[in-house]
Amino acid sequence: MKVFALIPARLNSKRLPKKLMLDLGGIPIINRTYVNVMETRLFDKVVVVTNSKLIYNSVAKSGGDVFYSNKKHTCGTDRIAEYAIKFNPDIVINVQGDEPFIKKDILNEIIDVFKKDKKKEIDLVSVMNDLKKDDLKDTNKVKVLVNQHNDAIMFSRSLKNLHVSSNPDHSIYKHIGVYGFRTKCLKDFYESDVSILEKREKLEQLRYIEKGKTIRMVKTDYSIFGIDAIDDLIEARKKIND
Repeated sequence: MKVFALIPARLNSKRLPKKLMLDLGGIPIINRTYVNVMETRLFDKVVVVTNSKLIYNSVAKSGGDVFYSNKKHTCGTDRIAEYAIKFNPDIVINVQGDEPFIKKDILNEIIDVFKKDKKKEIDLVSVMNDLKKDDLKDTNKVKVLVNQHNDAIMFSRSLKNLHVSSNPDHSIYKHIGVYGFRTKCLKDFYESDVSILEKREKLEQLRYIEKGKTIRMVKTDYSIFGIDAIDDLIEARKKIND
């Protein structure tokens, strides 16, 4: 089973301009993320997939594996799908470029789900953890409704939208946006249009739900540390120096 880690990377970001090229411990954030994922030694390949020549050159000059895309994509999933369709790994783990501290353990758990799925019934694997009180009304924190097998039934920013379809065998958690895909699933996404629920909630994972894909959720205590704003960057630099 060939497993690739693909890191979609675009230069433009509204809250923190050109954030992936900002310094983190002496190298750009995108390079830091790449090095961290490489050091897990979990993958047959780790590749940054970008439409930015600045990012491309930064990764390439440091000896990293990077793929340049001229195509216009609306989301990072389309960007990694282009690469996956071209090079055809069995499994793709999507690691965000602004998550330089992602842990080996959670990546390994995702891969392990696919390894155990001998009949290839699972299309995607993602991550969830318990909802905290502060998460309940926060629309930036995506919630997921799962069945007794921990397969996703619905994602929403609003808790109310999930309670409508819940029953005693269903549970609601906070969704953590780390994904593993079978390449065929990525191809189906790449070749399809935006779905009704996806458009309404602005959550691309809902396209998979509407297309009948099986999304197995892994419950964990792990929380993502992404660099979205200047305060995150300050905190990340403290973590590097500790």
